[in-house]
Amino acid sequence: MATLSWSDLPPELLVLVLECLPSLADRVRVRAVCHPWRCNARQHSLPPLLTLPDGTFLSIPDGEVIRMPVPEDSRCHGSVDNWLFLMQTDGECSLVNPFSRATVELPKLGTVWYNDSFNATSGLNPIIYKPVVPSALESSPDSLVAMLILDDGHCSTICICQPPVATDVSSARATWPIQVFDDIAFVSGKLYGLGPCNKLFIFEMDYESDKPKISSIKCISHWIGLLRDLPQSVRAKVHIKKEYLVECCGTLLRVRRFLQCDRHGLAARYLKHYHTVGFDVFEAGMSTNSSKWRKVNHLGGQALFVGRHCSKSLPAIEHNGIQGDCIYFMRDYCPTRDTLRDSGMYNIITGMITPLLSEPVAVRQHHGGN
Repeated sequence: MATLSWSDLPPELLVLVLECLPSLADRVRVRAVCHPWRCNARQHSLPPLLTLPDGTFLSIPDGEVIRMPVPEDSRCHGSVDNWLFLMQTDGECSLVNPFSRATVELPKLGTVWYNDSFNATSGLNPIIYKPVVPSALESSPDSLVAMLILDDGHCSTICICQPPVATDVSSARATWPIQVFDDIAFVSGKLYGLGPCNKLFIFEMDYESDKPKISSIKCISHWIGLLRDLPQSVRAKVHIKKEYLVECCGTLLRVRRFLQCDRHGLAARYLKHYHTVGFDVFEAGMSTNSSKWRKVNHLGGQALFVGRHCSKSLPAIEHNGIQGDCIYFMRDYCPTRDTLRDSGMYNIITGMITPLLSEPVAVRQHHGGN
């Protein structure tokens, strides 16, 4: 009788094994068993991670908090898909996949930001970095990378670079009357930015020169309404609005997050006293050449993950434990020791918010794949 090994397990049985393993750590261990398991497991998505303010990651849906190992001289400033955006103390930047350990080198984006003549004399500092790509880096390692850099003066710079030769970048700074782009996103290979006064911009790219560059920024639409579409019970509570752009099934979604203050008087000036009370979602009418935003009442079974450092849409049916027509969110507007404060899941159909976790969890170290 022939001796069988784990590598001889039929792929259809491996699928059944994966369906019983919602934990990210367990999924990674399955990939490390042998080459056939790794190849077959790669055809099935890993559970999504939410970036926590302290640099750890929350695995959905099992609730495991994981600390990804990064070099001692590096810090994680955001992520895109399965890739972490790391910046070293000397300014070197890279995108690193902690599972495959693949690395995409980027220019020194902090240096690019400081070299801008306006930034050099303003005394401001970059505080938020958000990378976006038009296609998955696993299949397109030379994909264009765009980076939104927000500073503590509420101005923004958008840089684009072309790995693997990423020694230089093209950048465009938001100037008056734009002042700041709240978010950026790629849809069908085109880069869009959300600006103030409800305006949507498209970044025209020039690919004819030695390096891709931003040739112009054009306003293509805007929408007038602010809070009028919210229920009166929610509208009366709203003090702050935050916005995100998310690509979802080839469309561009605008997600608005509404926050209410728990305190009154001078305490209302501090973001630490705020919490989320609702969301709404709009779809850009780009396919019909319309300048309007259409309100969305469901997500077609998709789940949205929104944040200042990363936004993503995923089909819930392909991820065990993820709920469709829901928006997953984290506290991304004010540091706090309570990493899960004001985090949760908003059901766009029912309007209900539920916490991500019902009880505290321990932090586990994750050492990546082999």
